[in-house]
Amino acid sequence: MLTDLPNLLTLSRIAAIPLLVGLVAARYPVTDFVACVVFSAAAITDYFDGKLARSRRQQSDLGRMLDPIADKLLVGAVLMMLVGTERLSRLALYPAVVIMLREILVSGLREYLAGIRIGLPVTSLAKWKTGFQMGALGTLLAGDGSAHLLHLDYLPVSWIGEAMLWIAAVLTLVTGWDYLVAGLRHASAPKVPGPQGRGSMPRPPG
Repeated sequence: MLTDLPNLLTLSRIAAIPLLVGLVAARYPVTDFVACVVFSAAAITDYFDGKLARSRRQQSDLGRMLDPIADKLLVGAVLMMLVGTERLSRLALYPAVVIMLREILVSGLREYLAGIRIGLPVTSLAKWKTGFQMGALGTLLAGDGSAHLLHLDYLPVSWIGEAMLWIAAVLTLVTGWDYLVAGLRHASAPKVPGPQGRGSMPRPPG
């Protein structure tokens, strides 16, 4: 149900997006710091919603649909705000583009595979990618202004965030390629004829 706690946590990530957009647009050190806190809290819910769904046996098709949508909306909104407010260096635009394209690719693959009732499992490397990606975005939202606010001027916060973004982009390329190969393998698999003789499902491995 929509009111189950795991689904509410997932929806909270979507609800956080307008607040994050407003905080980033304000361009004050204090709002940058708050944006980092809000984003970090939203990112943490990504771990707990799945964990709670499994422990409470509240896994559902609704939750499986909402979870990747919430993640991609959150990441996409933050990346666009960072670019739009010129918070990324020109060099950091490249990993940002890679990450956005990968999200679109995986979304398309999941949509296609869902149509033939095949799931696309999350790999361990993909979890590392998500960790670096969320850490990078949170750090970039904080920015050097937050470091100054906390009297940590010696910390190159923006540089650290961009370095993490590059690591996330490399992991994104690797995992994106793995997902693409898996999708192409299923797409080219022999089809099992349906009741009316139409092929719809790939043949399971023997």
